Amino acid sequence: MVLFIVNFILYSVAVLGNSTIILICILDPRLHTPMYFFLANLSFLDLCFSTSCIPQMLVNLWGPDKTISYAGCVVQLFSFLSVGGIECILLAVMAYDRYAAVCRPLHYMVIMHPQLCLQLVAVAWGSGLVNAIVMSPLTMTLSRCGQRRVNHFLCEMPALIKMACVDARAVEMLAFTFAILIVLLPLTLILVSYGYIAAAVLRIKSAAGRWKAFNTCSSHLTVVSLFYGSIIYMYMQPGNSSSQDQGKFLTLFYNLVTPMLNPLIYTLRNKEVKGALKKVLWRQQ
Repeated sequence: MVLFIVNFILYSVAVLGNSTIILICILDPRLHTPMYFFLANLSFLDLCFSTSCIPQMLVNLWGPDKTISYAGCVVQLFSFLSVGGIECILLAVMAYDRYAAVCRPLHYMVIMHPQLCLQLVAVAWGSGLVNAIVMSPLTMTLSRCGQRRVNHFLCEMPALIKMACVDARAVEMLAFTFAILIVLLPLTLILVSYGYIAAAVLRIKSAAGRWKAFNTCSSHLTVVSLFYGSIIYMYMQPGNSSSQDQGKFLTLFYNLVTPMLNPLIYTLRNKEVKGALKKVLWRQQ
């Protein structure tokens, strides 16, 4: 019951926070810019990420039943693979947006025109969906020789592959290939973007200018660190029981804690978002 209460509170905050970000990005015309278009997409993905598995976990924590249907497991796996892949690529797109804002400020609106923003988001969504469409059926069709226990709180791909009673190396290699394309490649692009941003910031002579440039990127950099940090740490652990428990905790971290923290990070560190939120609240009074 303690775990149920804690996770229910965190999930409620995540839903409320991300829904608020989406609403204010839609309602306030001042936020109809590329940065907030990507932020609204990120908040929507965080909502999908948490909702794909946390409600089922809460049901299992509430009562004695700790099972999930086959269809429910398929939905969880597909949602996890697609939304996770989309978010990895979207964070790289947001890093490019910050690069354009800091390094090419005079040409920012020309570079980040609406058509390009839509195309970049479409690439992110398409790549994540392709990942899920390919990997979900391959993972679920592996023979499991009867009823087996999923050693996790959700139907995550590594846990399902470990349940197979057949040689799953081909599926693991394909998953590794997709991981390079969807996790490692976007992370490399993020690091390159921030390398250029850091060089541009160091060339700014005034302290106020450097602080403004840093403040422009700090929220996104914090979110990237939380999301990628937990994923990289988890998948670098050896396959013993203690590391499996750590893997469960870190999966919960980027499924629940990160989506809960993202709206707080962008709200507390962004004057435009705080101003838009106050404006919307004032209208309701």
